[in-house]
Amino acid sequence: MNNQGAFFALVRAGLWEQDVRLLPFGEVDFPEIYRLAEEQAVTGLVAAGIGHVTDTKVPQVEALTLIGSALQQEQRNLAMNRFIAELVEKLQRAGINTLLVKGQGIAQCYERPLWRSSGDIDFYLSKNNFEKAKEFFRPLVGSFEPDNEYTWHICMHYDDWAVEIHANQHSSLSPRIDRVLDEVHHDLFHNGNVRNWKVDGTTVFLPSPDNDVLIVFTHFLKHFYKGGLGLRQVCDWCRLLWTYREEVNRSLLERRLCKMRLMTEWKAFAAFAVEYLGMPVEAMPLYDPSSRWRQKGEWICSFIMEVGNMGHNRDSGYYDRFPYLFRKAVSFGRRCKDSFRHAAVFPLDSVRFFLYITYNGLKSAFRGE
Repeated sequence: MNNQGAFFALVRAGLWEQDVRLLPFGEVDFPEIYRLAEEQAVTGLVAAGIGHVTDTKVPQVEALTLIGSALQQEQRNLAMNRFIAELVEKLQRAGINTLLVKGQGIAQCYERPLWRSSGDIDFYLSKNNFEKAKEFFRPLVGSFEPDNEYTWHICMHYDDWAVEIHANQHSSLSPRIDRVLDEVHHDLFHNGNVRNWKVDGTTVFLPSPDNDVLIVFTHFLKHFYKGGLGLRQVCDWCRLLWTYREEVNRSLLERRLCKMRLMTEWKAFAAFAVEYLGMPVEAMPLYDPSSRWRQKGEWICSFIMEVGNMGHNRDSGYYDRFPYLFRKAVSFGRRCKDSFRHAAVFPLDSVRFFLYITYNGLKSAFRGE
């Protein structure tokens, strides 16, 4: 537990650029800290945190390893930002308007945007622009996944980058949630409620803070219920809320969460963010300090640390070795186990989400997806 405590202390120090003391945690195993940072895709935050240690000297080898990893990530992010700027310009010249969601847009909310661990490049489009984007990308990539009427989502590799295009942000958890996300979609693409990020002279559009907060929250909640939530995704949520703390419409957020019936999840993750990530209470809407929510936050912490970022710690080797139906059976078994565990914290939602996930899984299996 000393190592986990020290790990979270370093994450908090990097997340908020604040001094940190490590002596209270006793003898710290820094190779273990590095392993945890890689599992959770927060090496940049831990590297930044190392620079804020005030009461002990971090071993040089481990410090240089972390900083080297962060500098490599910095170069990758610079290259990714250039690629995004060039690709957005090409899309605009083709008459395709798009938003950038998650990823590099959220990175701009960090004190050190280039030290955030990057992933895929996600574009969010109206349905009309989604169809045009498919035709735009078709001759440029070797192949891409077929979309279906529910997800409106395609993954592809373009040059050295993983690119995804979406025509909705559906959660795969419940129709009630997805109806509110459709309202967000309308606000973005019909009301033009967006913000922008200038990169290499190109204007890249991002969702407005009110809409982005909900997109990020429901996205990581989907991963939580489907087995792959990592610490980085919750850190993104915290930095977004902190950066736009004066702009987020709290009454609108509360109405939307109530319509989706996600207030319990919001308050539990808010408690986790405050207790473990040092999220300032004044910037966390709807935070409740009672012990009930802190206990739920502790459970969330144990699950995140167990599974790793995007299910990093879970064996996925069976996906390449076994037939389609066997893979589906293994995935279903894991889903059952996770739902049973989640039911201890979110009893009603775990049941309703499990039923909906299972229903969609059976449809996908029937289609051979």
